[in-house]
Amino acid sequence: MNTVLIRPYELCENLLIIMARRNMGKLYSYIIASNHIFDSISDTTYPGYICIKGQKIVKVESGSVSLHDMEEAENIIKLEDELIMPGLIDTHTFFTGYAIFHVGVDFSNVASSEEAVNAINRYIEKKHSKLVLGHGWNPNKLCREEGRRTLENTYPNIPIIVFSSDRGDCIMNSIAENIYKFNSESCFPESYYRIMETYLNDRDFIDDELSGYVAMMNSRGVTSVKEMGFDDFYGFSDILKEKEESLKLRFFFMSQPVSRPMDLEYAKAMREKFTGDKVRFSGFNRMTDGTIASMRGYLKEPYENQKFNCIMDIDWNEIEKDVLNADREGFRWSLHCQGNGAVEKATDIFSKCIMENGRLKNRHAITDMEYSDSDDLKRLGKMGVCAELYFQIMGLDSGDLIIENIKRTIGEERGKMYWNRREMLNSGMILSGATDLPLMITSLQESIYYSCFGKLDNGKTFQPDNTISICDMMKAWTYGGAKNISMEDKVGTLEAGKLADIAVFSKDFTQLNEYECLNVKNVMTIFDGNIVYKID
Repeated sequence: MNTVLIRPYELCENLLIIMARRNMGKLYSYIIASNHIFDSISDTTYPGYICIKGQKIVKVESGSVSLHDMEEAENIIKLEDELIMPGLIDTHTFFTGYAIFHVGVDFSNVASSEEAVNAINRYIEKKHSKLVLGHGWNPNKLCREEGRRTLENTYPNIPIIVFSSDRGDCIMNSIAENIYKFNSESCFPESYYRIMETYLNDRDFIDDELSGYVAMMNSRGVTSVKEMGFDDFYGFSDILKEKEESLKLRFFFMSQPVSRPMDLEYAKAMREKFTGDKVRFSGFNRMTDGTIASMRGYLKEPYENQKFNCIMDIDWNEIEKDVLNADREGFRWSLHCQGNGAVEKATDIFSKCIMENGRLKNRHAITDMEYSDSDDLKRLGKMGVCAELYFQIMGLDSGDLIIENIKRTIGEERGKMYWNRREMLNSGMILSGATDLPLMITSLQESIYYSCFGKLDNGKTFQPDNTISICDMMKAWTYGGAKNISMEDKVGTLEAGKLADIAVFSKDFTQLNEYECLNVKNVMTIFDGNIVYKID
């Protein structure tokens, strides 16, 4: 038996000293103990320990490790101040979007036309590709006009697209615009399906990118994601199948129809193809409205000093048809809704889906939910709809801009329901953590700072009555996520019989202030009973 004492930042290569003479008859492969365990069942942390055998948790106990259990453990990891909790589940990610900002030519150090040409030529010589992609373009180093002129004049017959380092822009030449039907003005994820087949099937790139992505998520305590794939995933599902058994991250992927209508036959094929606990097909995803700041959010009443409720036309009849057809076949939907009118429309649609004892048979979700009304939230709670929430989103823009946008678009009175996580929780909705990655990268620390303490980037507090507790937040990122992906019988809590997906953080969040929470580190991640990340 090995007893190892671990303190923050002291995890090292000899973390686990394998016994010279391993007794294969031991009851547990690991015991992990700490003064701070959060099991996502209770509302407090407590001292205790977890016994793991193979992939599963076999025992969770409070108090000190018993002598009997110590004798039955192959390895003991004894912690002090660290927090042990279930692995995090990010319920809205885009690996495809994350990958595109690492693809092709690295423009991060390109500051002139000459450097751009040299970098592109090296890539063309190496790859012999019909499409040249790049990433890391910095407009402050190479201005847009010079960059586009260089691409246009030097490579008139080779389509080239270079994405910006801030992930919100790109430079392209005319031939690329003509072939792929988007430009710098429409350079957003829903346009990328036109180039996905190229980079998702570049095995030299995508294999390493996927490994890096999984490792990065593990380093943040993430053990499961709900991944948004466009259309039929352009062959990437075959790669997931090939790597299924070796993955160190659970993928529950969806299909977002962008280039073609919803494909139920594809969904059925994916449901049959993936039946294990590491990769599954999870249903469909769709944008409905847009942000309220851009006046694309669909409101019940007109915007302040305006006569319109939304500047977009939204085909709600088509959305309803797709949701109901998928629901009848046992598939779920995630609908992006940002305005209270869009939330109401989604609520009406979900109310027409198959019910069992007053609750949805298939657990549908609403994503984002910037602004909503109490009556709709209560209806959603009764139906068992999941709220797929970007808890870190308050940090994307300056605090002053956020406040100004609310006043400008919906006014202070309606703004009281802006990002009202408390009302959602009180309504009975299932709260789950999401990021829209790569828009944001999963961070429990930032989620707590912004949505538990209600902080903006300027340190000011924003509508504290709308916030949730730290324990509520940790449950959202664990048990709520498991409910969202219908895996609550396997993951999301620390219980005997569950898969051993565990995150370890350097401190107990429940005992810290908002600024201390931001400085907490993930020190270890266990996936399927194996350590997949530990701090150096």
